[in-house]
Amino acid sequence: MTEEIPGVNMEDLRLKGFRVHELQASQELPLRRARRDFYKMGLVNGDMTVQYGEELLELKGTVLFFVNPNVPHSVVSRVNRTSGYACLFTEAFMNSRELHDSPLFRVGDNPVIPLDSAHEAFMESIFRKMLAAYHEDYPYKSDLIRNCISLVLHEALRIQPPKHAAFQNGSGRVTHLFLDLLERQFPIERPNGPLRLRNPQQFADRLSLHVNYLNRAVKSVTGKPTSAHIAARIAAEAKALLQYTDWSVADVAYALGFEYPAYFNNYFKRLTGTTPNTFRKV
Repeated sequence: MTEEIPGVNMEDLRLKGFRVHELQASQELPLRRARRDFYKMGLVNGDMTVQYGEELLELKGTVLFFVNPNVPHSVVSRVNRTSGYACLFTEAFMNSRELHDSPLFRVGDNPVIPLDSAHEAFMESIFRKMLAAYHEDYPYKSDLIRNCISLVLHEALRIQPPKHAAFQNGSGRVTHLFLDLLERQFPIERPNGPLRLRNPQQFADRLSLHVNYLNRAVKSVTGKPTSAHIAARIAAEAKALLQYTDWSVADVAYALGFEYPAYFNNYFKRLTGTTPNTFRKV
């Protein structure tokens, strides 16, 4: 479900596939949480608290902030107004593999990168170049902005390398493969394509591992059993589908791989303490 953003021509964004704009000091950011159909990266200067998925993130000073379109987010509080730049773009505008493989947009990783003065100046020069190109009639501005986005993504990874760039042992590698496979199943886009991998044995089969080895590896690295990771991710997706789609509870249940809505109701209540219908009304 896509929400409108004040001050942004959503139809123009969807047609062009990108938009670049400056955040004015007096500009109020949208507070409503929703899934959107575009990625976002920003160079933000301010002091605020942002809810990103289930996490509360503190943005202080000048930071780069990367937003996965499938993670609901909103500003919770501000100490002062924010300023900076934002670039919004659709998956179709960029190379989808570059986005899917980038740790910057990986669900569960911290999307905030603090900048020192040198990095701030460099990033500001890139965003200014994108902003100037956006308002020009240059016939190849799409290519220019696409290249600038890639440059920001690569420079951001140089500033803050991904945590999972290297693995200390086989358990670390197996855990990374499991978590990556788990995350690649989401978000659920339609109710007629049920979730395929829902238990440790199915994940072990897909990874060509013995289920006991998978369980030991994941537990040793994360401190939580494989089944707990699966249940938490299914519950998080269930909450998102109940909040941000108009699907029936039965549709949500089937999309998440439950044969009967009653099974889903019991599963959801066991994990969250409330029923799907009650959660939707809150």
